[in-house]
Amino acid sequence: MIVVATSGANQCQYCVVAHGAILRIRAKNPLIADQVAVNYRKADITPKQRAMLDFAVKTAMEAWTISDAYFDILRGHGFSDEDIWDIGAVAAFFALSNRMANLISMRPNDEFYLLGRAPAIR
Repeated sequence: MIVVATSGANQCQYCVVAHGAILRIRAKNPLIADQVAVNYRKADITPKQRAMLDFAVKTAMEAWTISDAYFDILRGHGFSDEDIWDIGAVAAFFALSNRMANLISMRPNDEFYLLGRAPAIR
């Protein structure tokens, strides 16, 4: 979920599609990856997940603005300091990865677009 939200913010087609497939499969929800990639703030997620993604996107896009208040918000949702570090580390790593994938115009494999989606109704 973190990778899909931050990759959407960074307009990284490869990561949104490839990791969106993983999110759909793990969440067992064919809608969630598209919701999170386009605008996680309107996605069908829990308040805890929203707080996590707020922090992750802030880390990926504006890390210099993070203050102790952001850590307190996450702790209020039950995240430990180790959890917070992991959220930040994943967001920061994929911010770099998104930029590298965009730099070389990396494209996802075609099969990633359909993974974890409901079969078409005929």
